[in-house]
Amino acid sequence: MTLQSIDGAETSQQSRTRSLVRFLERFGLLIVWFAMIAWFGYLRPETFLTWGNISTILGSQAVLVVMALGLLLPLSANDFDMSAAYTMTLSAMTIAVLNVNHGVGIGWAILIALAVGTLVGFINGMIMTVFRIHSLIVTLGSGTFLHGVTLWVSNSMTISGIDQKLVNAVIVTRLFGIPLEFYYAIALAAVLWYCFEFTSFGRRILFVGRGRDVARLSGINTDRTRVLCLMSSGFFAAFAGVLYTGTQGAADPVSGVSYQLPAFAAAFLGSTSIMPGRFNPWGTTLAVYFLVTGITGLVFLGYGSFIQEMFYGGALVIAVCLSQLVRGRQQQDF
Repeated sequence: MTLQSIDGAETSQQSRTRSLVRFLERFGLLIVWFAMIAWFGYLRPETFLTWGNISTILGSQAVLVVMALGLLLPLSANDFDMSAAYTMTLSAMTIAVLNVNHGVGIGWAILIALAVGTLVGFINGMIMTVFRIHSLIVTLGSGTFLHGVTLWVSNSMTISGIDQKLVNAVIVTRLFGIPLEFYYAIALAAVLWYCFEFTSFGRRILFVGRGRDVARLSGINTDRTRVLCLMSSGFFAAFAGVLYTGTQGAADPVSGVSYQLPAFAAAFLGSTSIMPGRFNPWGTTLAVYFLVTGITGLVFLGYGSFIQEMFYGGALVIAVCLSQLVRGRQQQDF
């Protein structure tokens, strides 16, 4: 065998190895998810692998999927939105107060709630860019303020009796046995994917996230891009509030807090899959169902409710570490 043929064989082997590594990076989480389903199905075939359980897992996590998707926009631009959970709660409470206490039609109540969420994002973005304050501080402060507003307008009480039309459109009506809210979340993920992949706005977000100063010198209005990201995040959080209200038929003044940590865990874990190194909608959606499948399976095995906090908290730390490894341990400018 000649030296040239040996070099060619080594090059071919290295190419196959790189292709395998790239494949595992992109679809590793999906493979582990299927393995997890198979394992829990083997241990609890009579309960875990039923269509009722699967449709419940898919249909019950739309609120979390939508909120996590909203976080992708500011995260891609190197900003945080710590007010998303509180915006979601304020949106849900806005619908409840207007519809139940003041008799406003459910359609108008939803539109006003979405406008409120977008306005919150706009104010966050303006404070952040005009006064040059870190997004973490601005959104943490505004989130706490919104929590106070929510408690004020609701008298710290749960408001029930939401118009049945919203409940029907969110959870009662089903397609293939899965509530419609699941399809709303998938549709939003598709819209976000299209935005990132095929629009100049999506490209600008990624450019700003990779290097804000370079983007500014290249002629991109970085401040406007960041404000729009915060506004989009506010809209998504408000839409998650609409879905929550439709799911519960009521609004709870502290409901959104439990979604904050899982949403960030899903966003970071999703950035290690499908498009490794980038916050991406399909990876985030997959991460939500990966986490929920793990928790559901462990509960079926007899673990208590504490496992949820442990699973989400541990997943966030591991996801951030994996995200950094995929990025080549680059310094983040958060």
